[in-house]
Amino acid sequence: MFLTCGFISSGISLVKVSTQGQDLLSPQINILDELGKIKTLEQTMKSMETELERLRVENKASKVAFSASLVSSHGPHNIGPVFGEFHTLVYNHVYLNTGNAYDSNTGIFTAPIRGVYAFRVFSKAHGDPEKALTAGLFKNDQHIFSTHAYQRSGFISSSNGVSLLLEKGHEVKVNLYPRNWIFDNGEHHHSTFSGHLLFQM
Repeated sequence: MFLTCGFISSGISLVKVSTQGQDLLSPQINILDELGKIKTLEQTMKSMETELERLRVENKASKVAFSASLVSSHGPHNIGPVFGEFHTLVYNHVYLNTGNAYDSNTGIFTAPIRGVYAFRVFSKAHGDPEKALTAGLFKNDQHIFSTHAYQRSGFISSSNGVSLLLEKGHEVKVNLYPRNWIFDNGEHHHSTFSGHLLFQM
């Protein structure tokens, strides 16, 4: 194989190559064009990596679920009655806290992403002539529902649940109403607060 000549034809730089009696015309590689293509590919790959990272973070944030009871120590515990203002119940015996959206120090759940969440509250107390059981679920200090029961003796209990659309940063908690009380036992865990993300919005 040998190089015979170089010439310009129709504005395209060509090289004439002869091999075994045959002439082949092949265009010269434009290095600047090829570098431009490589740069475009690099930018595309970078955009794809950014999108994959966004999806990874979003997928991680979409795993949100918690469940906790009021007390972790053994033996019966009464909380309340409280007077004057609402008392935020701190459910400190945590069974599950996927996504770490529930704070066992404050009793507050903070939505990590915008979505529809389901919540459930179970409450138990001793019956008493002067005290009732009323614990309410609040979203950003707005009352959503209550668990309520009253009788003069024995045990009383109530449960309730709801699905809510929450924006990122919205807070959900359970407040004990003034002049009410609630009971839990660290062995049997009668009073619980649970929630989980149903789907993103």
